Amino acid sequence: MPVSVEPTTTPSTSVEALRPHAEAAFGAELAALAARDDRPRPARWKLSPWAVATYLLGGTLSDGTVITPKYVGPRRIVEVAVTTLATDRALLLLGVPGTAKTWVSEHLAAAVSGDSTLLVQGTAGTPEEAIRYGWNYAQLLAHGPSRDALVPSPVMRAMAEGMTARVEELTRIPADVQDTLITVLSEKILPIPELGQEVQAVRGFNLIATANDRDRGVNELSSALRRRFNTVVLPLPESVEAEVGIVTRRVDQIGRSLDLPPAPGGADEIRRVVTVFRELRDGLTSDGRTKVKSPSGTLSTAEAISVVTGGLALSAHFGDGVLRPGDVAAGVLGAVVRDPAADRVVWQEYLETVVREREGWQDFYRACREADA
Repeated sequence: MPVSVEPTTTPSTSVEALRPHAEAAFGAELAALAARDDRPRPARWKLSPWAVATYLLGGTLSDGTVITPKYVGPRRIVEVAVTTLATDRALLLLGVPGTAKTWVSEHLAAAVSGDSTLLVQGTAGTPEEAIRYGWNYAQLLAHGPSRDALVPSPVMRAMAEGMTARVEELTRIPADVQDTLITVLSEKILPIPELGQEVQAVRGFNLIATANDRDRGVNELSSALRRRFNTVVLPLPESVEAEVGIVTRRVDQIGRSLDLPPAPGGADEIRRVVTVFRELRDGLTSDGRTKVKSPSGTLSTAEAISVVTGGLALSAHFGDGVLRPGDVAAGVLGAVVRDPAADRVVWQEYLETVVREREGWQDFYRACREADA
């Protein structure tokens, strides 16, 4: 027999939260979209698919409200992802580390369900209970299996309430635990054999999973599970300008949350960091003339954001407030040289053959040499 799950409320977000949930941080934008969204909405969706896509990609509403872009990339990718959530297929966001899979997953859940917190974080130690349900052992020992002793997982709650659940790093989860999702995604039920009951998914339920390309072979998805997903691959930014824009926007958001003042000179250093990362990642300089060796790390957009944010903090607390090459050099070195033996050779060769000869980069070259001394 079906079993009910008590509705949950979205946790309140304190103004002091270091990283507010998407539905809190961008609540005004979501509310503005909802107020002007007159298009058809799937059951229990807070916004129409068109409005969800607008929330992710950005735009200007008829009343002049500006919706900031959350994802910079091909529009069709977002449209396919949003459309998938309106069907009975689950969504798998696939890509190399740093392609904003988690970021897109969170914002999709916030826009569709108004709640991005129904989350299962995948690790090598993620148990089956994290996806199905657990037990309150005090209640279980005192009264045996009962509804009161059952502890619903985020997936179970999403099924019962018609919400969007999220599973991060799906390929990090052991294969036998991954396959717990097969019945959920195919039959839309979650059996509870201990009680002779089941939870049936109500309209509006769906699931977003993320996985890294680099995790292939760690815990490969079974063909049965992969068939339950529509896979959308998130690419790296196509151009330097697009990546610089992403890094600039995220660094500004993170800096404001950390009360870091804007640093003059930031635009130049962001472009340098992005250029270095792209060239080492691609194995080719931006002018296409010189081949370079690639290090073992991914050198993703997310790592560029981290390097620049760290430099911003150094400049604010131990510098003169101007973001300079010396503020980002150590972060660049740490991101590039993951394997001290092999990567250091790659980095030093790149410094001497590319950075040293590049016009206007002498200060950056000196700062990087000092950081590696």
